[in-house]
Amino acid sequence: MRLGLRLPQRLNVDLRRDVVEAARTAEAAGYAGVWTYERLLFPRDPVEPYAGTDVPWPEHSRQAADPLAILTAAAVVTDKVRLGTSVLVAALHTPVQLAKALATIDQISGGRMVAGLGAGWSTDELRATGATRAHRGRFLDETLDVLQAVWGRDPVTFRSPRVVIEDAAVLPKPVSKIPVLLAGGGSNLGRSTSPAAVRRIATRADGWLPVLTTTGPAGAARLRSNWDRIREVAEENGRDASSMEMIVVGNVTFTDHPEGPDRPAFVGTFDQIIEDVHTAAEAGADELIVDLNLQDWFSSTSQMLDTAVQIRERYAAQ
Repeated sequence: MRLGLRLPQRLNVDLRRDVVEAARTAEAAGYAGVWTYERLLFPRDPVEPYAGTDVPWPEHSRQAADPLAILTAAAVVTDKVRLGTSVLVAALHTPVQLAKALATIDQISGGRMVAGLGAGWSTDELRATGATRAHRGRFLDETLDVLQAVWGRDPVTFRSPRVVIEDAAVLPKPVSKIPVLLAGGGSNLGRSTSPAAVRRIATRADGWLPVLTTTGPAGAARLRSNWDRIREVAEENGRDASSMEMIVVGNVTFTDHPEGPDRPAFVGTFDQIIEDVHTAAEAGADELIVDLNLQDWFSSTSQMLDTAVQIRERYAAQ
C-alpha cells in the first residue's frame, strides 16, 4: 500500500512557504501522492453539523486554501508524486472550467493529476454557488459527463441542463487519462454503502475514496466488503475492476494517552495510528491519505512534516 499526504491548507499556515516545503518533503520521504481537500466557507451558524457528524465545524476550517491552486504550486516543485483532490465538491464548480483547470495541472505536472470528486453535504456551501442539496447528485453526474466530453477529442459538442458546447475546441487536454475517483456512499461508518453510490462508483469512476473510521479487523472487513461489492458491480457492467483503486482517507488526531478499544480509527497515540495504517492495508487499500490538518498544533508545518516523515519511515520498516 502506498502512502499519500494531505498538504497544509488550514488556518495559520504560511501558504507562500509551507505548501512548497510540504510537497518537497513528502516526495523526498517517499510519499506517493500529495492531496488537497475543499472547504469553501465557514458559516458562523451552519445549517448542518460538520460532515454528517454531531460535532461543530472545526476551527481550522475557517481557512481551507483553494485546492487547485495548492496543487499547482506542488506540481511545479515536484517530479514524481501524484497530485490529487480528496475531494472537490462537484456542485461548487462550473464543469467546463473545472475540466480545464484539472487538465492544466495535469499538463504542468507531466500527467500526475488525480481528480477526486464528491456530491458534498454542506447546505451553506452549496447555496453559496447556486446549488442545492436536492440536486447535488445530478450536478455530480453532469460534471462527470462534461469531464468525459471535454477531455475527449475536439471538436466538442455537449448538451445538458446547464452546459451547452457546440462544435468547439476545448483545450488543454490532459497528458493522458486523468483518473476520476468518487467519495461517499457510507464508506466505513458502520453501514453498507448505498446502492446508488455503489452503482455510480462502479460504473462511472476509476476508484473509491472512503474514510476509514473503525479500527482493527472489523474495520478492515467492513471496508473490504464494501469495496468488493463496488468491484462486483463494475464487473457486472462490463468494466475491468482490477484497474480500479481504493484510496482511503485517514483523518489523524493524536492523543497523549492510548485510547480504548472503541476508539475511532486514526485517533490515538502514534503506535495506535500506525495500527490503523495497517488496518487500511489489510482492507485492500491501494493508497492511504494521511491527513494531519485536523491537529491544532500542526499549524506548525515543520512539526507536521516531522510527524509525516516518522509515519512513513515506521510503515516502511514494518
